[in-house]
Amino acid sequence: MPEWYRRRGPVAVLTGAGISTDSGIPDFRGPQGTWTANPIAELTSTYQDYVADPKLRERSWIARRDNPAWGAEPNAGHRALVDLERSGRSVRILTQNIDRLHQKAGSTPRKVLELHGNMFEVECVGCAARSTMREALDRVAAGEPDPACRACGGILKSATIMFGQALDPEVLGAAAAAAQVCEVFLAVGSSLQVHPAAGLCEVAAESGADLVIVNNEPTPYDDLATEVIREPISRALPRIVALLTEA
Repeated sequence: MPEWYRRRGPVAVLTGAGISTDSGIPDFRGPQGTWTANPIAELTSTYQDYVADPKLRERSWIARRDNPAWGAEPNAGHRALVDLERSGRSVRILTQNIDRLHQKAGSTPRKVLELHGNMFEVECVGCAARSTMREALDRVAAGEPDPACRACGGILKSATIMFGQALDPEVLGAAAAAAQVCEVFLAVGSSLQVHPAAGLCEVAAESGADLVIVNNEPTPYDDLATEVIREPISRALPRIVALLTEA
């Protein structure tokens, strides 16, 4: 095995849907993925379709209500990253996930950059007012199939980045900075097909980091990696963390 784990500098970890599958949250593009099984479901994640179609928004609110992440608990992969932070290593988590399982596991919230937002808040596409998802879902349960913004009457959506929306430049900038200064960049459970998040792998490698990819399926960045690991994430991450903390 290449001895990337002996490097003692900062570690950046890009996490995708695959790290949460063992918590009961399906991924998107895998063999059993949400979009693989139901391609129409991807439309609910496309901004232009969402804004244009009230019926699609109604379906989206039901999907948010029924999201398995509400009852999900962190798994061994999430907990391993907490152990890495508590070991004293400099760690930043750059997550594409919206489930906040990293924070629930115990990762320091300020060290977790939510590249694609979160599912626990809603925002108005018109005036940008924010409120809680729980409040919006209570309104749906009370008979509003597509609740409007209380401030301006505009369309509400979850505080997630949909296809067709730009990432928050401040969050993306902080993620790029973490990728540039790290010595080890772990890409865990991501298909690495969604940009600009996937491009952080290239930023890290070009800045001198060892890129280690942990994913069941091939990714576009495998050829750039120091090592590619196909083990299940809940088994691989504890082993990787042990290497990083004992080397």
